[in-house]
Amino acid sequence: MDEDAIDDGAIDGRAVDELPEYAERVLDVTELIPPGRVMTYGDVAEWLGDGGPRQVGRVMALYGAAVPWWRVVRADGALLPGHELRALGHYREESTPLREASRSAEGHLPRLDMKRARWDGVTGGADAGWDEGGGAHT
Repeated sequence: MDEDAIDDGAIDGRAVDELPEYAERVLDVTELIPPGRVMTYGDVAEWLGDGGPRQVGRVMALYGAAVPWWRVVRADGALLPGHELRALGHYREESTPLREASRSAEGHLPRLDMKRARWDGVTGGADAGWDEGGGAHT
C-alpha cells in the first residue's frame, strides 16, 4: 500500500473517478465492513458474485490505500506481509478479535480470530440498508 497514493486525490496515477468498475465494486464492499470485523478476499468476491480471491487481492494491492484495507484479509487470519504492524495497530484500535501468537511463532505476531472477526456481509454493516451485490449476503 502506498501511503502517498491518496494524498493527491489519485490512486496509482489515476483519478479516483477513473477506477475500473470491478475495482470500484471491491472498494465499495470494503467500505461497508464494520470496524472490528473482516472479510476474506474470497468473501468479497463471493459477495460481489464476480471474480475470485486473486482478483480482489489485486484490486486491494493497486487501489486499497483509499479504504480500510486492513479489513480485507487472508482466510488463514495471517496479517498482511509487509504491513503487519500498521494492520495490527488498526485491529487493536478497532478491537478486532485476535489470537495471540505462540512463543514459537515467527515474529510473535498474532493472527486474526477468524471465527469471531469474520463479517457475513449483512449484520451490523457500515450501511445496513445497502442491499446490492450478490453472493454471501443473500
